Amino acid sequence: MTGATAKGMVTAPHALAAEAGCAVLRDGGTAAEACVAIGAALAVVYPHMTGIGGDGFWLIRTPEGEVEGIDACGSTASGISLDLYRGMETIPWRGPLAANTVAGAISGWVLAMDRHGSGMPLGRLLRDAIDHAETGVAVAGGLADVVASKYQELRSQHGDWAAIFAPGERPVRAGERLRQTRLGETLRRLADEGPDGFYRGSLAADIAVDLAALGSPLSAADLGAHEATVSTPLRAAIRGATLYNHAPPTQGIASLLILAIYDRLLSAGEVDTFPHVHGLIEATKQAFLWRDRHCGDPAFMEVDPQQLLDDDAAIAGMAAAIEPARALPWPQPPQWGDTCWFGAADARGQVVSCIQSTYFEFGSGVVLPRTGIAWQNRGCSFRLAESGWNALRPGRKPFHTLNPALATFDDGRVLAFGTMGGEGQPQTQSAIFTRYAAGVDIAGSIAGPRWLLGRTWGESSTSLKIEDGFPAELYTQLAAAGHDVERVGPLTAMMGHAGAIIRHADGRLEGASDPRSDGAAVGW
Repeated sequence: MTGATAKGMVTAPHALAAEAGCAVLRDGGTAAEACVAIGAALAVVYPHMTGIGGDGFWLIRTPEGEVEGIDACGSTASGISLDLYRGMETIPWRGPLAANTVAGAISGWVLAMDRHGSGMPLGRLLRDAIDHAETGVAVAGGLADVVASKYQELRSQHGDWAAIFAPGERPVRAGERLRQTRLGETLRRLADEGPDGFYRGSLAADIAVDLAALGSPLSAADLGAHEATVSTPLRAAIRGATLYNHAPPTQGIASLLILAIYDRLLSAGEVDTFPHVHGLIEATKQAFLWRDRHCGDPAFMEVDPQQLLDDDAAIAGMAAAIEPARALPWPQPPQWGDTCWFGAADARGQVVSCIQSTYFEFGSGVVLPRTGIAWQNRGCSFRLAESGWNALRPGRKPFHTLNPALATFDDGRVLAFGTMGGEGQPQTQSAIFTRYAAGVDIAGSIAGPRWLLGRTWGESSTSLKIEDGFPAELYTQLAAAGHDVERVGPLTAMMGHAGAIIRHADGRLEGASDPRSDGAAVGW
């Protein structure tokens, strides 16, 4: 779905969330405030992909042209230790021991509203989300599919997951009404008491009591110590544009590296031909190899990702390592994750790229009884090791697949874009950007067929998955080059739910949403 306007534009992977954000713009709110409304609504209408029990990252381009980041990532419990997981090879993916990091998303709302808001009351921003939670919404097809596929895994988890998403011991079905009254009450409390109450207040106390009772290592002190921070985005200059993404602990460096490496490939060709697709896939491998050696909590990183992006010789060396007709053997260990990307732009010139997540579908699977909050399991990505990359220790931020993207073109256009999809996020970003930069309209850039090297949500194989719709010879050429090609049929949610917003130099706004999602781009 696409749209164009000069007043305001939003895009989100669920139409009701997009409408909530657009209504805020209509009422005079900023793009940042619209994204708060979208994020809250998605927590209600798209709870399998995001929620207020997760983390968030923002890129905000101001009307003056500055680009600022917000890091709303929570850290591990202060009392966590390897002893808690004694006898385990890895941290469990589900359950209270996976709920071991503070949920930072709402702290990101606070910072975005304080720095980039109009003063619109939080109650107004949460209005639609509260209404959807209390009166109920029709279950979207994507949500119904995930509940059905995860029912056996999550039905016995601690907390209220089954009571909400499988009442009567049956998964909710598409079109049925889903009510989340406790979550609605929690959103009302945030509106009445202020969002800081999530971390330091009566709501925080209720959250801490539930987490402790269910067996999570998080405490009230952990919640109270958390704050979002303003961050400096990573940037990469390529021909015709400057690219931005979020700094670690996100994989934003990988997204930028792919496009920076591809920009230096002499063999890069027309979009959706073999040189284009093969070049981006091989650039992805180079980027992922660097990411998996170095990227994590910036407090523990030994290298500066911005220095790498500024090092022309290093980027050129990565490009030179790519063989124009031969695939590098793969796989490497994949990174998991599900999420929601959304964006907004307003008439003032503010453009926002925002992403929130609870990691796996429904995060840890733990839904807190007092508040209806589904808590993330981002901390299950930590290694049970004394030291080294992403090793578990108190107060450490986990590595994040989340990464919101933004680009400024030399001709004055601003592009905010992103997607869900773990390993697929940087790859989808590269497909969308290179198509759009080559002259394909933004709707076509998103709706066109895509590929995925490695695992994304719902899949465990690490082959090169590729949709139908490319020229017939491309599939044969990729296989001949040594890629492990797995054709997955027509457009599929496996490739993520992407979206984009463009602010043209003359102030026109354009948006697009992915036909693979339940979303919409809405303007006024």
